Formats: sequence, C-alpha cells, structure tokens
Amino acid sequence: MDNSGKEKEAIQLMADADKKVKSSGSFLGGMFGGGHHKVEEACEMYCRAANMFKMVKNWSEAIKCLNAAIDIYTDMGRFTIAAKHHISIAEIYEAELVDIEKAIAHYEQAADYYKGEESNSSANKCLLKVGSYCAQLEQYQKAIEIYEQVGANTMDNPLLKYSAKEYFFKASLCHFIVDELNAKIAVEKYEEMFPAFSDSRECKLLKKLLEAHEEQNSEAFTEAVKEFDSISRLDQWHTTLLLRIKKTIQGDEGDLK
Repeated sequence: MDNSGKEKEAIQLMADADKKVKSSGSFLGGMFGGGHHKVEEACEMYCRAANMFKMVKNWSEAIKCLNAAIDIYTDMGRFTIAAKHHISIAEIYEAELVDIEKAIAHYEQAADYYKGEESNSSANKCLLKVGSYCAQLEQYQKAIEIYEQVGANTMDNPLLKYSAKEYFFKASLCHFIVDELNAKIAVEKYEEMFPAFSDSRECKLLKKLLEAHEEQNSEAFTEAVKEFDSISRLDQWHTTLLLRIKKTIQGDEGDLK
C-alpha cells in the first residue's frame, strides 16, 4: 500500500474511533453501561491510526491520535498506558519535530503518572531525559533538582547506586556553570549524602576543575578533562557543559583541546 492509501486508512480509523467514543454515550455511561468495550476498542484504534500516521510521517495527526487515547486511558485510571503514550509523543517532538520544550512537557507528564503508579525506575528514566534537556536549554536549577532527586532515589538501591555518582556529577556541573562556590558546596553535600561519591573519578575531576577555575588556569582545566576522558569517554552533553564552564575562565580560547 502506498503512503496516500496508508494515510486514508489512518484517517478512516481515527474517524471510526471517534464514532465509537460518541456512541458509547457519556463517558461515565460508557464505563458503567455496556459501552466500556467500545471505549477500549476506540483506544486501540487511535493507537493503530497513530502508528499508521507515523509510517507516513504525518506527525501532527499521530500526536492527535495518541492524545485522544491518553484522554480515555486517564479517565479510566490506566495511567501506566497513558504514560507510555506520553513518551511516544515526547519522542516525536524530540526526534522529528525538534520541539524540545514540548518533549520535556510530555516526559514530565509521563514521569508524574509513573510516580503515581509507583513505577519509580520508569519515572526516573523520564526525569533524566528532562534533566538532560533542561541543562542544554540553560535551565540549570530545574536540572539540578532532577539530578539530586534521582541521585537520592538511586543511592540506597544496591542495583542502582553505581549510577548515583553520575547523577551527582551532572548536578555538580550544572551548579558549576551557575556559580563556582555553589558547586563547591554541592560537591561537599553529595559526599556527605553518598560517601562512595568521594572516591569516584567524577568527584576527583570536579575538585581538580574547581581548583583550576579558582586559579583561572584554563590549561590545568583542560588537562584534567583530557586525563578523565582518556579513561572514561565524556559524551556530547558533558563536553558541552564543561566547555560552558571553561569559557568563564578569563582569556579562555573556548575549546578543550
């Protein structure tokens, strides 16, 4: 089937789903009368239509279908499925429409629903996406709150505590961009909260960077980053934040080479 045929099928499916919702009467009537299965079927049809719209890259209609399904699932109290659909919408905004603010809003909504259902690891995954984007958009305070929250949630979990040092490292970098003294205080706080952080390479790097920054020594700053990167590769996110910090050193060239 060509794309126009696929799109027509999706449009028809969406219209049929709308009819099913209407024919179930008022929503509560549908829930408690015989219309419950109609509403369920409508949700499935919206989701199928959304997938077809995605295949033909009609992103706005795909989002419309997913939102229609979300409205019904939240009314039914099925928040875990609603959260999954919010993630699908966030991914469209992230990868296809490149509207990061909207992606953030949908990841946040998904995290709220997961928290309500006590699916904490799923909530944390969504929050980490939000934290990462907030830092890129220079919304550092919000990013710090998220990384501290997820770090505190994971540091007592034997399976996840290894990740906690990474979240405290990210929170420290966000602090560092805002204010050097804030970063020093934050690092000390994280060491008290999570003693294993003190022995981590991330914490040792932060201390070297703080010292280099205090001395306004961009060479020492770059050297510390290079040494760390030679053992643990720093990704684009970390590199971006480290460059932003380095640019606050007077007379800096603005690279990490």
